[in-house]
Amino acid sequence: MNFEFSPDDPLFQLAIILVAGIVGGELFGLIRLPKVTGWICTGILLRGLESFHSTYTGLTSDIVVRFAPYMSFVLGYIAFTVGAALHFASLRNSGKRLGLLLLGEAIITPSIVAIAMLTVGNLISAEPMSMRASLLLAAIAIAGAPGTTVLVVQESRSRGILTRTLLAAVALIDMVAVGVFAFVSSYLVEGGSSDALWQSSWPTALATVGREFGLAFAAGTISALVALGLTRTVVGPAFLGPTMVAVILGSWGGAKGFDASGILACTFAGIVVTNVRHDTVRSAEAYLHSIGGVLFAAFYTLAGMNLDFSLVLQAVGLVVLYFLARFAGKYAGAFGAMSIAGVPNRVRNYLGLSLLPHGGVAVGLILVVQADPRLSDVAEFVTTVGLAALAINQLVGPSAARFALSQAGEAGKDFPRLLDFLDEHHISVNVSGTTKAEVIRSLAAQLYSTKDRPSIPQDEFVQKVLDREEHESTCLSEGFMIPHAILDAGEGLTGILGISSRGLNLGAPDGLPVHAVLLLATPKSDQRRHLEVLAAFATAITRDVNLREQLYHARSAAHAYDVLHAEEAEDINYFLEDALAHSQIEEDRPENR
Repeated sequence: MNFEFSPDDPLFQLAIILVAGIVGGELFGLIRLPKVTGWICTGILLRGLESFHSTYTGLTSDIVVRFAPYMSFVLGYIAFTVGAALHFASLRNSGKRLGLLLLGEAIITPSIVAIAMLTVGNLISAEPMSMRASLLLAAIAIAGAPGTTVLVVQESRSRGILTRTLLAAVALIDMVAVGVFAFVSSYLVEGGSSDALWQSSWPTALATVGREFGLAFAAGTISALVALGLTRTVVGPAFLGPTMVAVILGSWGGAKGFDASGILACTFAGIVVTNVRHDTVRSAEAYLHSIGGVLFAAFYTLAGMNLDFSLVLQAVGLVVLYFLARFAGKYAGAFGAMSIAGVPNRVRNYLGLSLLPHGGVAVGLILVVQADPRLSDVAEFVTTVGLAALAINQLVGPSAARFALSQAGEAGKDFPRLLDFLDEHHISVNVSGTTKAEVIRSLAAQLYSTKDRPSIPQDEFVQKVLDREEHESTCLSEGFMIPHAILDAGEGLTGILGISSRGLNLGAPDGLPVHAVLLLATPKSDQRRHLEVLAAFATAITRDVNLREQLYHARSAAHAYDVLHAEEAEDINYFLEDALAHSQIEEDRPENR
């Protein structure tokens, strides 16, 4: 018999791509470079060696088209997790800085990129720079890299104001990128590169953006609500993860059926799920986490195969220019926004650097340009410059983000600490009230607006706190008060810290005004930690004048969080593992046996 091998089966080809990507990622990991960079570079190498292996593997430069559904699913998964990070109750104190940052990203970043490409680009390019290509690249430059950013944060074990801002920002920035891209591409398709057509084209472009967002919102919201309804009635806990996968598929497919953005639809689906039923998001993430490496390794390897490296060598000057212009735009936009928002200096100085990674959504937008025949005149140029610069960003971006988190003092902080429950949205400044009851009710209302609310109704909780306060005042010396209630049940200690720089006259035993009120809700199962919190605050407030003054006069919740979670505050907010280890050492001493 005569056997003839034909490598046309897509599963066989996907296996080769996956194995090659995994090997490339591991080799890059050995030299302490991000695996995602290795995946992209492996794809570029496969494209460059096409003539040598295509006969045996069937991998050609147009192979990505065959895997379009796979690429769409991974992009949808990235977008869904991006949206799921936007839990509105957790962003109560960060709305101002996020709004300013998005404004900077929508205006400053694309403006700097477009101007640089049209001015400096014309000086270093053999051919005149196209307005159409420059505007598309400027819109794509806005996009971040949620997947890469999350990986960097997890690997560096980072926690803090910069980390929280970064994780929330990359989600919203990608939505801004899709919106600006939809506007620019619509404007260009309508003939917008001519100044004479601007007045007639921009209303159409705005209408396109509105339609895009409206249809995507409808597709994502309907898919999410139907799935959540099923999980409450028919679907058991074991199938929450698969149901969320169906949400991703349904959101993307529904949006595409209306010729809208699947990326936006999946983002909206994630937002709806996390804000309607937050615990469901964790099920989806846990379900897909085990195969996340498979999804991303093949995705980024295929993305690298889109890039013809021979064209990069011809446009290396423009690639470097685009990379530098994007970095300048990111840094300038973030620095300006954070300066206006009045965040701590370390967040202002390093947020722009941490936004450097460029990833999945940018790849998706480049693929949209490739697939639109109306943009065929600039598709090759946008692909070459965009993907080559993205490869550079993936080479240096993760390392830059890790450096920024380290310099900001947030790397290595994602370990259990005594005051973990006092994150930014559990801190409130400018608290007011003339009586203890008014202050306690005000703080209780804010506590119950978070996802970590106590297990009993709000009125019952407030009454328990007031009864405890009547029995014995919880006003400590030096302007600190810790009203609290012990609950029969609950998942863990929670609370909210209210600060008044002016001070409240609440009848403290020492006659001093109260500047900080820590309202605690403690289940009986967590009373030991409750006592540790009381002891830590009592000791720190009475002995550490510097910490006390900084906390009492914090300008914002972010500044108060900084005070409590800084290295200098480890005596009050110590790492629980360190405390446990120290306790174990003390117990093991011969004299204590």
